[in-house]
Amino acid sequence: MDQLHLLWEYQKADVEVDKMEASIKRSPTRQKLVKYRDYVMEQQTAIKRIEGEVANMADRLEALKDAIRMTDEQLRSLQTKMDNDPPANAEALQQFLSDAKRFQNNLNAYEQEVRRIRKDASDRERQQHDVRVRAAKAKAEFDKLKVIYDEEKKNKDQDLEALRAAATEKAKAIEPDFMERYQTIKRHSVPPLAQLYGDQCGGCNMSLPSAVSRRVKAGELVECETCGRLLILP
Repeated sequence: MDQLHLLWEYQKADVEVDKMEASIKRSPTRQKLVKYRDYVMEQQTAIKRIEGEVANMADRLEALKDAIRMTDEQLRSLQTKMDNDPPANAEALQQFLSDAKRFQNNLNAYEQEVRRIRKDASDRERQQHDVRVRAAKAKAEFDKLKVIYDEEKKNKDQDLEALRAAATEKAKAIEPDFMERYQTIKRHSVPPLAQLYGDQCGGCNMSLPSAVSRRVKAGELVECETCGRLLILP
């Protein structure tokens, strides 16, 4: 048997390997497992995001506490100054009132922001709890399904190894140059070899010039002008 037909026999075994690998990847159990895994990862990302938001809120609360303390001190200082050195005229009194109002407005704004942040933090804590519960449930389902999938995959892996061994055995009779060409074509056309029926490529079903058919019958290595597959006579 010539190299091209040995390659054809190898392709049959290689196709079976590819089918089994695809079957493992398309397994309904595996697809569910991937969905659970992705969902758990999404929830973990959400938890980290919420934790970051809560940490930023805590930092802002500390800054607001300092601002409130400083504003209180400014108000007390202003009151002390008012008691010890009352305004001498209407203009000085107006300035005092203006400063007092400004400090009080700042204080009110700080306290309002503190209340808002505390409410937001409480909301985030509830949200984080809900996310953790959902993640825990999904992880439990993932773990149960993983046991089933591992057993399923173990059986399929045994079949896959047997198919790979058969393909490897057929590959031993093929020269390196032919195998390299096969693998190169496989990167863009699967399967890499196609039978020539009359003047038609069995891979892409496109009609080819009669000269191509003659070259194939003459034993030349010819690739389809359309799909790039290596052509072989039935």
